[in-house]
Amino acid sequence: MKILPVAGAELDRLFVTMAPPLYEGDPNYIRPLDQDVLDVFNPMTNSYHDRGRCTRWLLHDDSGRVIGRIAAFYNLDTFERDEFPTGGCGFFECIDSQEAANILFDTAKAWLQENGIQAMDGPINFGNRERWWGLLVDGFHPPCYCCNYNPPYYQRLFEQYGFQLYFKQFTYRRELAAHISSRVGEKATYALRDAGYTFRHIDPGQLDKAAEDFRTVYNEAWARHEGVSPMSSDNARKLMQTMKPIIDPKIIWFAYYHGRPVGFWVNIPDVNQLIVKYMNGRLALWGKVLFLWNRWRKRCKTMFGIVFGVVPKHQRKGVEAALVMAAAKVMRDRTQLRYEDLQMNWIGDFNPKMMNVARYVGGTIFKTHHTYRYLFDRSKPFERHPIL
Repeated sequence: MKILPVAGAELDRLFVTMAPPLYEGDPNYIRPLDQDVLDVFNPMTNSYHDRGRCTRWLLHDDSGRVIGRIAAFYNLDTFERDEFPTGGCGFFECIDSQEAANILFDTAKAWLQENGIQAMDGPINFGNRERWWGLLVDGFHPPCYCCNYNPPYYQRLFEQYGFQLYFKQFTYRRELAAHISSRVGEKATYALRDAGYTFRHIDPGQLDKAAEDFRTVYNEAWARHEGVSPMSSDNARKLMQTMKPIIDPKIIWFAYYHGRPVGFWVNIPDVNQLIVKYMNGRLALWGKVLFLWNRWRKRCKTMFGIVFGVVPKHQRKGVEAALVMAAAKVMRDRTQLRYEDLQMNWIGDFNPKMMNVARYVGGTIFKTHHTYRYLFDRSKPFERHPIL
């Protein structure tokens, strides 16, 4: 077997086209849009290149057939922020061969070590956590937009190499028509009694305001977590502009206290249902027409929850429940929206508060992803992600 770095348009193309044959015959596989994957590795479309380093490889067998791929990357902030510098690997695809997988992992590890990194998380994204993060180990249902989907044997390839479970990520699901527990209403009353709290969905004509409100809550509620960097105003605007074509304003909600944003619940239509599953990786002109048609006909039945958060100062005051109650009144109105189910993505097992929120709004675990960590110094004691 021979491993080569990805350089040039031809290998760039091979990086995205080598994966689909591995899923032949799998009815739940949805091929991601090629450009969504390639954009991660383009400094013009991914700002993480400004403060990080990234590289990729393809693995060939003796006949020249591509049988595996992997990317490795790290953020320069890790040298100042983390107990020991930690990088990542991701976009892993491989035939069912431990030998092939080991070559890919060894290559990523060696490159990271050369750059002063002492541990490798994977499979993760060179970017925000809501995309391409974690290895699917349970709930092999069709993936939502930009979520990792993989064959079951990948778990064995990671674990037999020596990766250890750092944390689990749960995707909770609930049917929107299902009854909301009275406990939610009881908890919501505490916030609703305080006239300072207001709850509303975004205005599509004020996306810059929505971006800044999002950044405010994100930096207070999420950026304090290990491995999560604060978001700049510029990056928040770019994120909102990226989402603009798929935004449904009535499913993106904010909580305010005397006009200041203190919580958010961000959902999008599942773009995989609207268009991606029909495209075979490439978004052609007819695909854009199909997207608009399906969206106009409200044919997307799944609402995909990207992130939910309340700033620490306003937690335990019923804000989470009140935000859910306010949004649910609109989300369950069939005259306005036609979503049938909600999938709440990326709830870490290190965050019992959010797990409780998902459960008491009626969610049950639908999918489980693992984020692994591999310590280069095998004599070091391994510790799982601390509980928040």
